[in-house]
Formats: sequence, C-alpha cells, structure tokens
Amino acid sequence: MRPFQLLSVQQADEVAQCASFDDAAELTVTSPAQFLAGGTNLLDLMKLGVMTPERLVDISPLTAAHSAIEANSDGLKLGAFAHMSDAADHPVLRRDYPVIAQSLWKAASPQLRNMATLGGNVLQRTRCLYFRDTSWQACNKRAPGSGCAAKEGVNRRLAVLGVSEHCIANYPGDFAIALVALGAEVEIVGTSGQTRRMPFEQLHRLPGDTPHLETALRPGDLIVAFHVPAGAWTRRSLYLKIRDRASYDFALASAAVALEFDAQGVVQQARIGLGGFVAKPWRAHEAEAALVGKRIDEGSANLAADAALAGAVVSGENAFKPELGRRTLVRALLEAAALPEVS
Repeated sequence: MRPFQLLSVQQADEVAQCASFDDAAELTVTSPAQFLAGGTNLLDLMKLGVMTPERLVDISPLTAAHSAIEANSDGLKLGAFAHMSDAADHPVLRRDYPVIAQSLWKAASPQLRNMATLGGNVLQRTRCLYFRDTSWQACNKRAPGSGCAAKEGVNRRLAVLGVSEHCIANYPGDFAIALVALGAEVEIVGTSGQTRRMPFEQLHRLPGDTPHLETALRPGDLIVAFHVPAGAWTRRSLYLKIRDRASYDFALASAAVALEFDAQGVVQQARIGLGGFVAKPWRAHEAEAALVGKRIDEGSANLAADAALAGAVVSGENAFKPELGRRTLVRALLEAAALPEVS
C-alpha cells in the first residue's frame, strides 16, 4: 500500500478545507482525496492499487449527526452514516419499507453490514475483474482512453442495460436498487456548506464515453441522508436477488418491486428497480407504465419484463442475462402481487 495522509473532520463544513479539494477537478478513482467512513470498499481498492489517494479524510466523527433513521407521514429519512445492519434490522423499515430492509439483508456478510455505511454502500464500485486488476491496462473506468478489456474477455457478471462501447461494467449494489425504485432523493452537503437534494436516480451516471465519471457528485460533496417518499406501495414491496450462491454473493440479476392496487386488484402504481445486469441503479419506467391499469398475472408481468429489457446489449458470456433479468422481474412481480394485504 502506498503512503497517504490521514485527516479527520468534526463538522460537515470542514470537509472541503480539510481535503483541499479543487473545485475544477473531476471526482474519479484517481482523485487525490477520498472519504473514509466504513471503508469496506475503499480499503479493498487501495490494497489492490486501484485507488491510490494522497489524502484520506476520516468522516466517521460525523456519524452521530447523520445516522438517524426517522419515519413519519411524509416518508422515511435514512442518515447516510447509519450502518447497513442498523437499517436492515429497523422495525419500521421491516414493516413499512420491506424492499429496503430486504435489499440490505441480502447484501454482504453480517460483519460487513456492521461496518459499512448506507452512504458508502451506494457509492461502491464495480466488481469488474478488469477494473480491480491493475495488471490489465485496458479499463476506461480506471484509466480513461485505455479501452475495455471486458468486452472481449471474462464478462459473465457484467451489464447489459446502460452499457456503451467504452464500458460494460455493472453496478454491484443492492440497497441502491431499492432506493431508485421508490423514487428516493439524496441529500448532499457541498463545499460551500450548502445543502441540496437530487433525485437518487440522477446520482449515478451512465458510462457513455466517460465511464471514469461514475456519479454526479462534485469534489468535496458529502452525502448525509436519503429521503424516501411515503406511498401505499412501500408496504407491498420486496427485493428479489438471484445469485450463484445464496450465502454471500453479488447479484446476477435483481429486482426491487413496489405495488399499489385499487379495490379491484388493478395496478394504480408500480415502482421497479433493476440490478445485477445494469450499468447504474436502474429505474424501469417502461415496465412500470406497462403495468398501470392492469391486473398482475403471467401475461402482464411478461409484457412488463419485455419492456424493461428491450434495450439490452449482450457481450459474449453475459448473453444469458436478458432472459435471466426478464424471469427475475416476472417472479418479483408475481410474488409482490401475492403478498397479503397490510393495514
């Protein structure tokens, strides 16, 4: 591991000064300063030599100020410094927002959930082998302009939605898929100390021709909370994760589904997020629109799945993923529709 300077902050408005962020810089894996909270992803990448920051800014002293989990009639607020395990075990989430609790329970191991923060979790980086192994020079996400070795290489786990000719890396997380499905917002403190919100769906960027720019965050931006709006659909929700092994693995395909029916069992609202085979947390708007006004059965679920995967682009070993994605979404919709009524 290369030497680095370890700094610490006590207030959110100290972050920019402490880290010496350049407002004109781009936030990439090679940025000279990086935030350290739980460290479960960052430290791995530093050990591999993928990330080599000059300065680590320890933001864990901010935990007390930004780790609360609060729910009211307007919705849910999740402090970004809350640990994954705290949110997964929270009784309000398990009862009123099961898709969020399930996405956290099915992620990582108990030890990692006890360390990892919600904010760090949504910013975790791809598990693409060519990104994580620096002996491979061709990785546009790690070294812009170098090429994409994954396109002709080992790519079974990689993305088929949102990809570009420059990158087919997939987003590996679970929690973010639930957030994007529920139309969450992310709360950010910037370098000026001002707080702003943005739709969670806009936080991550598609690779396009700049796959090294992964999010819409600016240097010095600090995620402090997630806001999930209230809705009748949040209780009739679930997270389905398909993986090679059930004990601990990243998704080959996943679906976060939340549904609202009228008294006749017709869909009033459908919220769908997709993961595992996507370049970023994916809101399946076309699939949602295909379900509104219909009853959920095999036929309507298959039509929605076809709409969700219509833009899939395969690369060699991941040619099975569009069909796996369709079947995953169909199963998730049918299971969500069969959930008992909640009061």
